[in-house]
Amino acid sequence: MSAQSQHSFPLNCATGTWTMFSTILATSMAFIDSSALNVILPALQQDLSASGVDLFWVLNSYLLMLAALIIVGGSLGDKLGRVKVFKYGILVFTIGSALCGFSQDITQLIVFRTIQGIGGAFMIPGSLSIISAVFSKSEKGKAIGTWSATTTIVTICGPVLGGALADAGLWRLIFFINIPFGILSMLVLHYKVPESKQAEASLIDWNGAITLTLSLAFMTFGFLEMPELGYYDPIVLASLILGVVFMILFLLVEKKVKDPMVPLELFLNKTFSGVNLLSFFLYAGMGAVMLFLSLNIIQIQNYSQFQAGLTFLPFSFIMVLAARKMGALTSKYGARRFLVLGPSLTGVGMLLFSSIGMTNGASEYWTTFFPPFIIFAIGIAITVVPLTTAVMSSVDDSQSGIASGVNNSVTRISGTFINAILGAVVVLFFSNYVMESIEPLSLSNEIKSQILIEASNLGEAVASKEYSIELQASINDTFKQSFISVYKMVCITGAILAFLSAAIAYFMVDGKKD
Repeated sequence: MSAQSQHSFPLNCATGTWTMFSTILATSMAFIDSSALNVILPALQQDLSASGVDLFWVLNSYLLMLAALIIVGGSLGDKLGRVKVFKYGILVFTIGSALCGFSQDITQLIVFRTIQGIGGAFMIPGSLSIISAVFSKSEKGKAIGTWSATTTIVTICGPVLGGALADAGLWRLIFFINIPFGILSMLVLHYKVPESKQAEASLIDWNGAITLTLSLAFMTFGFLEMPELGYYDPIVLASLILGVVFMILFLLVEKKVKDPMVPLELFLNKTFSGVNLLSFFLYAGMGAVMLFLSLNIIQIQNYSQFQAGLTFLPFSFIMVLAARKMGALTSKYGARRFLVLGPSLTGVGMLLFSSIGMTNGASEYWTTFFPPFIIFAIGIAITVVPLTTAVMSSVDDSQSGIASGVNNSVTRISGTFINAILGAVVVLFFSNYVMESIEPLSLSNEIKSQILIEASNLGEAVASKEYSIELQASINDTFKQSFISVYKMVCITGAILAFLSAAIAYFMVDGKKD
């Protein structure tokens, strides 16, 4: 890998300030969208008449393109110019956001979310690689810490904004708000941030990009079709098999190509491999728990969508208090101890979430959801900055775009697969819980079939008004209790993944100071 052009600007100079402003503003668009979307899903589902599986496609159409192309985005930035590729990514993401806001049905929204994903893939890895190029080595840790803390705080504010807009019937503004942000960040990048790229151009690994994209597409499609078609349906099996085949082809391509999209020798670095493996399991668990926590609070516990957004405020306060200091602490003590402690506390918070059953709504928030939120948030605050710093410090500066792309891809792939698996498995478990619970009611096969069909809507499932009042109440209670059962299963699974992440950090991440 050839050396990149280098720039060293002090953190307090104009260039450094504009760099931080533009990269944080642009990246925040994607992060706010992702976090706010979990809260507006119920409003979106109602307005667009979407099924439970449709909602998973709304999530996965974006995640699929992001996970598949984000390494290509990082690679293109290193080769063609980080600022240039970053700006094009922002442009595509902004256009996709506008189209999402104008969506008239769920199919359009899924398609336009794909466009957002393509833009995000070329935008997200560019932020850290631009920071790595602009700031000197002595200032890089502080800059990355500032970026990580700020973007995380902005991300946590997403549910509050999403809840307020959804309650007001304005969920589309979550997408429209990206338009002025996108335009402003592109202008700042164009006029205020210096360009940087590798000194020598190299070929782009399109074969690797294509095979990885196809692999993820087939696997995700197969998992998402499982609830409706079944495990042994030919379409499902064919999709999964093709996904595996293309993944094998991708690995073969990467071994043979001169300039691979993913230089496999990066993974010979134990810390780089460990941090990415940690990221996969931790973000898979976090994504699953955050999604079902939002759905549980709104659909089952009867919080308003604005109240649901407010429940995430502990993240903001704790990130403000703790995350800003984590960059300096990581430099002083090394990343490993924090990457063990942080995920461990996150796992404890998830276990506490799993202990919560039916509540009396927002009036019991302080004694039910608040304590787990605090522990969960502390765990995340301890983890985020050391994780990002460990990734960017474990490789040479000339590979900053690739390193950022790989780590972002890993976290997105984890989100894609966990949502895909949950889209299949959770609906199956939920349906089984429901059918077992109504068995003593001695219902007709016709009513059982209607209930089973309705179960595909998960937390939005409601009994038909054609039934008697007593039967409606019984079935609706069954739907709620069944959802809480799968919610607890998801939280316990997330906790196991978090504890596994902590173990990976202990055994694989270098304990030396940065």
